[in-house]
Amino acid sequence: MCEHDGSGKENENRNHRGTCHRGAPLPAQLADGQPVGADAQERVRWVGAQCTRAALGAWRPLDPTHAGPDIGRGARPVRPPGPTFGCRSPRARGGPPRTSAPTTVPFRRGLARVPRVWGREGVPPRDRALFAAVPSYAILSAMQQWPLVIHPADNVEIHADGHKYARRVLRAGEDVVKYGMPIGHATRDIAVGEHVHVHNLATNLGGTLDYAYAPDAACLAARPGDLQDGRTFRAYRHADGRVGIRNDIWVIPTVGCVNRLCERLAATCGGLALTHPYGCSQLGDDHETTANLLAALARHPNAGGVLVVALGCENNTLDSFKARLAADALNIRFLRAQDPGDEFARGCALIDELLANRPSEREEVPVSELVVGLKCGGSDGFSGLTANPLVGRFSDGLVARGGSTVLTEVPEMFGAETLLMARCRTRAVFERCVAMVNGFKDYYARHGQVCYENPSPGNKAGGITTLEDKSLGCVQKGGSAAVEDVLAYGGRVRMHGLTLLSAPGNDLVAATALAAAGCHLVLFTTGRGTPFGTAVPTLKVATNTALAAAKPHWIDWDAMANPDAEAFAAKVFAVASGEPACNEVHGDRGIAIFKDGVTL
Repeated sequence: MCEHDGSGKENENRNHRGTCHRGAPLPAQLADGQPVGADAQERVRWVGAQCTRAALGAWRPLDPTHAGPDIGRGARPVRPPGPTFGCRSPRARGGPPRTSAPTTVPFRRGLARVPRVWGREGVPPRDRALFAAVPSYAILSAMQQWPLVIHPADNVEIHADGHKYARRVLRAGEDVVKYGMPIGHATRDIAVGEHVHVHNLATNLGGTLDYAYAPDAACLAARPGDLQDGRTFRAYRHADGRVGIRNDIWVIPTVGCVNRLCERLAATCGGLALTHPYGCSQLGDDHETTANLLAALARHPNAGGVLVVALGCENNTLDSFKARLAADALNIRFLRAQDPGDEFARGCALIDELLANRPSEREEVPVSELVVGLKCGGSDGFSGLTANPLVGRFSDGLVARGGSTVLTEVPEMFGAETLLMARCRTRAVFERCVAMVNGFKDYYARHGQVCYENPSPGNKAGGITTLEDKSLGCVQKGGSAAVEDVLAYGGRVRMHGLTLLSAPGNDLVAATALAAAGCHLVLFTTGRGTPFGTAVPTLKVATNTALAAAKPHWIDWDAMANPDAEAFAAKVFAVASGEPACNEVHGDRGIAIFKDGVTL
């Protein structure tokens, strides 16, 4: 980072090497499941993925029989009324078979007159909403007892290894149900208690589908910014009014030929060189995609100043790149390496100009100006139980306060896409969502590939079997808010609320697309772990405590140990206000561009 405070002295965060916060341990539980602590019943949940905002300061419960579109089929299944949460007592190793029935806790779709703040449920333990999409101290307490039944309609249960096991006999061809939704079908008969995984479970997914717009009226009743509680963070205000959470100098090559020059120039001020291998030998839409993405990054508000470096003979010419920027009001300088003279010396002089013209200090900014990207990678069987729902709660709360969140990874919506389509604000948004989903399936077909070969070896080792299994956990990062907009790859956020962004599931490519869309930071949930980060702060949210303990230098938050949404929000706003994320501390920052075309 190349960040300074108002006194001209380098910000102490630049050399910060402190331990990243991973959350407090789960507090002890009383016999009835109530958390110990005087504030346990005073702190209340502000948003849950099965609740909808109806009016300021109030919750409106969803209809328990509310019908949502079917997973991957375009129909509308009816969710069972009055669902319960089941958890059997664990069987001692070598002991007798289980005989106890599942302990059930009533599932409530919504809470009446509950203040919307970040925090835990403010209702008695037996009335708490216990569903995978509503992480809470109660669900984490239940997870201390195995196996775990996520939804009463499920015919599989989750064991302590994150894998699925049959609750009853499953016949060949029968749907396997998790999260209350089908995640594939049994390829052979499966016995009670048998491991359900790649050897006996296959996807139901196929090619493109026709979808019908069936809007969720309860979801659409709420609007971004319904809640105004004065929440702020500290950020830099640019001359054109944009807000950035970092004040770096970014050096962006128009073509990969000048990557090393860009790295040398960035090193002179502790800045960031956004190197890549493209910018030439590309044609048509592929070339346009690269140029537009780089232009979007050049306009990113986290950059206090940007130096664009061209070679001089590439397809992505400096003149055409300038035209994409409309950069008159931006702190941007341009360097053509093939021009006469010492290009490095000229570049250093331009960086001095950038440093002199960037914002000088942070100011209080309403959270409605924050844009947060939502991403997962290296997912496991706990992703849909801990980290993704926690991020979804944060997303809902930020949207309620007028902020913006962006959900991407289109292939990891397959199998859960109709849940998002039902939340589209208008038919036009719905149609763009359909085009995005089917367009990505067509992309697979053009390359002779099926659309469902997504779960990686690491995903499978962690307990995820099919793409539906993965997607139903993945989309929980988007919470329950309405979908306000759908963007093409390289597009920039233009509306407050939840936006869907077209990009593949690849971690580096998708996170780069989020940064280019204008996200100030990315919340990245992971069960297997990764050190990577994109150009903006990339907070790693661990799905399980074992990962957080093993890789504390990678992980910013342990969602299993601390599912408290208020504490998590405080962490996010601290990073937005200048606290470095782990990827920044260790210099794990870079970009990757989605290429779909020939190379000359």
